[in-house]
Amino acid sequence: MKRLIGVLVIFAVLFASFGCQAAAKKPKIGVAIYKFDDTFMSYVRNKIETSAKDKIEISVQDSQYDQPKQNDQVDQFLTQGYTSLAINLVDPSAVSVVIGKVQAKKTPIVFFNREPVAVDMAKYDKAYYVGAKAQESGTMEGELVVDYWKNTPAADKNKDGIIQYVMLIGDPSNTDAQYRTEYSIKAIEAAGLKVEKLAEDTAMWDRVKGQEKTAAWLAKFGDKIEVILANNDDMALGAIEACKAAGLTALGGKKPMVIVGVDATPPALDALEQGFLVGTVLNDAERQGLATFDLAFALATGAKEVKSDVAPLANAAGKADPAGKYIWVPYVKVTKENYKSFKK
Repeated sequence: MKRLIGVLVIFAVLFASFGCQAAAKKPKIGVAIYKFDDTFMSYVRNKIETSAKDKIEISVQDSQYDQPKQNDQVDQFLTQGYTSLAINLVDPSAVSVVIGKVQAKKTPIVFFNREPVAVDMAKYDKAYYVGAKAQESGTMEGELVVDYWKNTPAADKNKDGIIQYVMLIGDPSNTDAQYRTEYSIKAIEAAGLKVEKLAEDTAMWDRVKGQEKTAAWLAKFGDKIEVILANNDDMALGAIEACKAAGLTALGGKKPMVIVGVDATPPALDALEQGFLVGTVLNDAERQGLATFDLAFALATGAKEVKSDVAPLANAAGKADPAGKYIWVPYVKVTKENYKSFKK
């Protein structure tokens, strides 16, 4: 009997110790970014990190554009007991693997900026998404071209009434790239303008690749190119460099080029101010970063209500829904008329 009592006492002590440790376990958030050297994502990351300061332990990892590496980072977060994750997927088509990992541990997760398909999101009740409707950004990009074209007769270089364009595409596996490519042209055609695609190719969101692709197109098509549409500002900035090297000028000069982008990054706003960019579309990095942190923080700390001050929770279609799992951050068109309000 004494031996049994002794054993029970040991178990009681161990259980109490474990219970105290569990109760004292500090909430913490694990974050993985698809690659740190993406300009837009650097702003999102900075907002997440500054929002977390003095509030909660956070670890932000660079997945270096490598999905297997990101999968390993998720495994490490789970092994180390992180209480919620925020993941900017390298490859959105790999989301089912990530969801399987967190679901097995019952760990909540916030995907951000790179949208998983709704079917995968529905597989796990603790999966959330923060981002913006890519269709909207494509539409606005096309509208920027329409507005400039209709107000600037000189933009139609060959006076044929048709917009001859080239398209710089981001990562073709990314839904943002797909929708921006599709909806920008739809918006132009919806305005009653005719288009002719001279070329399109992926530049993987990258400034140098954007410059290389544009330089090759300028060498091939020359003055036939009237408009350059870029899925993001980094590629648009690369296109600007190629145009400068080819002797093309800012808007209002003797040989201007109509170029539009998406993101409204500070370098793009500078290019807009200088007249090398017709316009861009604000992809609000700060609000996306804040909403991502808000959700991840609420989930990590076991808050009874999951919400963000940025925007209300919505369903996949974007309609307000208190029980939803999405936060949609709206886009804004940025032009020479309003860009100053977006400069920091």
